[in-house]
Amino acid sequence: MEVGEQMNGVELFYAGEQGLVVEFGKDVDKTINTKVHRLAKVLKANASKAILEIVPTYRSLLVYFDPLSLSRNELIAQIESLLMSEDQVSPAELGKETTNIVHIPVCYQGEFAPDLGYVAQHNGISVDEVVSIHAATPYLVYMLGFTPGFPYLGGMSPRIATPRLDKPRLQIPPGSVGIAGSQTGFYPVESPGGWQLIGRTPVKAFNPDIPNPFLFSAGDYLQFKPISIDEFYEIREQVDAGTYIPEITKS
Repeated sequence: MEVGEQMNGVELFYAGEQGLVVEFGKDVDKTINTKVHRLAKVLKANASKAILEIVPTYRSLLVYFDPLSLSRNELIAQIESLLMSEDQVSPAELGKETTNIVHIPVCYQGEFAPDLGYVAQHNGISVDEVVSIHAATPYLVYMLGFTPGFPYLGGMSPRIATPRLDKPRLQIPPGSVGIAGSQTGFYPVESPGGWQLIGRTPVKAFNPDIPNPFLFSAGDYLQFKPISIDEFYEIREQVDAGTYIPEITKS
């Protein structure tokens, strides 16, 4: 398999002198994203020190490597072998894979939800229905990006899809939960942004002061849980004190 060639729908691309992109398709699709994360997992398990970083996205995997220790052709051969071995995995074996579901408490009230009313009006439903729909299902973390720990989530109901703001805000408080088109996610750090803000979580998705700064990874699921304003401040106190233990279950 060479750069530019396809094997079972997978295509390789150059990314500078130290990068190789493994692309599994052209669409934002759960099945494609699952293949991305499966290869990332297997590649990490078999990686040598010559592989410097592995970055999953919606539909591709970016692999950074040390060309002085590992040639591009050797890396391609390794990836090709792993892809072929994955093709031999049975549905029963795939069914044994487990993922994390990280439960994210969210307050959908007052100043934390400045655009909740607009999202409800835009979709012709009540505010309570927006909250119920938004918190009803776990969302797949397709990838992290934009800011450290920002989750791009898939699986939001089209019943609450809402366009971005015409004019982005310059400062969005950390923890703000938003909707943009058919996507949802939340801002781990203060930043500008144009998403419709419908709630806020006291939980930190990114904390550079701890050994593992990220609360979740691409391939995990997030489940939003409505909480009251009082509960928001109680949890935030625990987060600030370093005593908060996030709820994480297996699926």
